[in-house]
Amino acid sequence: MDIQLLLALVLGIATIIVLVLRTRLDAFVALLIAALVTGIVAGQAPLDIVSSITTGFGNTLASIGIVIGLGVGIGKILEVSGAANSLAMAFLRLFGKGREPWALGSVGALVSIPVFCDSGYVIMNPLARSIARVKRAGYITLALALGCGMTLTHHMVPPTPGPLAVAGILGADLGALILAGLVFTVLLLPVVVFYAKWMGPQLESSMSASMRETVYGTVHAGAEHRGGTAVADHDGGSGVDDAAPSLDVDNDVLGTPPPGARPHRVGAFIASLPLMVPLVLIILNTVSGAIDQSNQGVVGGDEYTPSSWAVPLAFIGNPVVALVIGVILAVYVLLPRWTPRAKVQGWFAEAAASAGLILLITGAGGALGQVLRSSGVGDALAEAIAGTPLPAFLVPFLIATLVRIAQGSGTVAMITAASVTAPLVGSLGIDPIVAALACTAGSMVFSYFNDSYFWVVTRFAGLDGIAALKGWSGITTAVWAGSIPLLFIANAVLG
Repeated sequence: MDIQLLLALVLGIATIIVLVLRTRLDAFVALLIAALVTGIVAGQAPLDIVSSITTGFGNTLASIGIVIGLGVGIGKILEVSGAANSLAMAFLRLFGKGREPWALGSVGALVSIPVFCDSGYVIMNPLARSIARVKRAGYITLALALGCGMTLTHHMVPPTPGPLAVAGILGADLGALILAGLVFTVLLLPVVVFYAKWMGPQLESSMSASMRETVYGTVHAGAEHRGGTAVADHDGGSGVDDAAPSLDVDNDVLGTPPPGARPHRVGAFIASLPLMVPLVLIILNTVSGAIDQSNQGVVGGDEYTPSSWAVPLAFIGNPVVALVIGVILAVYVLLPRWTPRAKVQGWFAEAAASAGLILLITGAGGALGQVLRSSGVGDALAEAIAGTPLPAFLVPFLIATLVRIAQGSGTVAMITAASVTAPLVGSLGIDPIVAALACTAGSMVFSYFNDSYFWVVTRFAGLDGIAALKGWSGITTAVWAGSIPLLFIANAVLG
């Protein structure tokens, strides 16, 4: 590889890491500066660099920006309406007594598809506490399973913003990525549960005294210990907390109910509609398109034109249309009729604010990718990788891993990896779905002090220091490692 182009690539990635870690600039500005540095070092004309940045930014947001905005809107309504909690309770009933870690891991995976991990964990954690209080043990196991279940889909399944951005940058089919991400989630969930069940009991005694009291109640001197876990005395020592998790929502949150109105409650089936309907429509579009292309003999070709029977599915299964349908369902099915319009609009404004930085980072990632293409760095990197025994699809995986460890954000890590490797997808013959999975899986590694979600999970679990690293950093690294053989299989099937 030409030394100048190699230096441009290295300095570009180093710029992102240094600026995020050592300055007060955020990832959005860091990615733009990295694009400028890459283009300048690669010898690209200054005005061409600016043109590449604006073109890449615009093209990326054109394909994915609307979808991210709609996705976070659905997540916000699921949160405030109580639908997320209703889904969680349904999973607990489905899995049955004694399988609570499996239930909470699955709950976390489902809820985190439309809801950001941080807020989703805050919403669902009281459920884990209530179960542990009734069982009088096992809170750390449940907290780890819930948190890492959320990590799986947050990193791997659109319409979570990170995977959506990766799909847009790499040109991966969204429906196919949803299916592939769900398959990875199902296969990695046992890793989550087994690690949580192995490590959780070891860390139970490391839980802070204040959190132990919050979860289990007041622990009196001489309280019984089972397996190293102090058992709480709950108001008379019956060992059963009569306050089971409630599905009712505080009416004050939803507005002023009419006189005599019952507490608002959303059933699990209704709660799932705004999430499942868009996903099913997008997947139907992907499947029907694949069948139609096969019938026409143009699989993977640019000349494909949908047949008349496939056009309706292509329309309603377009991610923009599908998620608009999801938003309408969320507003008119999950919320009571007496919820004021101003409140709903305020929730959407909050969702837009939370998505704003993600949109900017996504666009800046597309800008960096365009600079890499137009400057020739991407082609040079592709040629260099082609001459090594390293499987090409591991390149985005390793880049995402390094960036995640360096700066903490999984979203920034996967977007950076997608931006750097986007020029390689065509030239090296990497399937876009495999490349996208590699970016998202690599970004799960070793969540620790520089990751905000690390602090959310460990503070709610009452863990600190080495115990926090063993619990949370360990479980995220376990699913990262578990994804490596799955990537080899995916490449063998799709590559």
